[in-house]
Amino acid sequence: MITSIDLNADMGESFGPWLMGADEALLQIITSANIACGYHAGDPDVMARTMALAVEAGVGIGAHPGFPDLQGFGRRRMQMTLIEARHLVAYQLGAAQAIARLAGGQVRHLKLHGALANMAAEDEALARACFEGALAVDPDIIVMVIAGTAQARAATTLGARMAQEIFADRAYTDDGLLMDRRLPGAVIHDADQVCARILAMLQSSAIITATGTHLPTQIDTICLHGDTAGAVKLAQALRDSLRAEGIRLQTFSGNRPS
Repeated sequence: MITSIDLNADMGESFGPWLMGADEALLQIITSANIACGYHAGDPDVMARTMALAVEAGVGIGAHPGFPDLQGFGRRRMQMTLIEARHLVAYQLGAAQAIARLAGGQVRHLKLHGALANMAAEDEALARACFEGALAVDPDIIVMVIAGTAQARAATTLGARMAQEIFADRAYTDDGLLMDRRLPGAVIHDADQVCARILAMLQSSAIITATGTHLPTQIDTICLHGDTAGAVKLAQALRDSLRAEGIRLQTFSGNRPS
């Protein structure tokens, strides 16, 4: 049984006067924040405000780069070359680093967003290009990867510091990928179901798919989506459930592959 775990959430996804998510409340629960870098969501003001709140709450700051698709929230697949993908990630990480310094903090990890993340989970060459872009900017950055996917293989090949992530509110296919959001049951809203499945995954050190298949994997962090309905209550329920089982919440260390 895992005795400590990181709890992360995607945030900083508001834009100008349009608000999304309950970032301030979530930052009192989680240990790592993945903050949008202005391409799929967010803007410089939102980034600065969210990062300042993360610093105040003692939460680890992560860059959350995605496709340049504000209207589609970065969840629509785009085609680009590997060089373009590398530059896309490096550019957004650089922006995140600048705003984090302005807010009195620093970026310690990077997590790909949405369609870019899902494509990189399937395509090791794309994942490698994205992570090469990040590592060129900061060789010590911790790459948060979708556990057991091409992302993890790419980070391992590159010798990057890595944290493997599972999702509390998303269902999995039998190949270890996230189920398409458009399918019934792909997004899980019931807190009891979320807590039960996460505890089962931590107990077995495995992803449990929608069909009940166990896929063994290292687990370093659990994601809750900040834009999911009832995200704060879901996060509170999961935090309380983990603590009741004697599992400590703490920011991941991000070890390099041995």
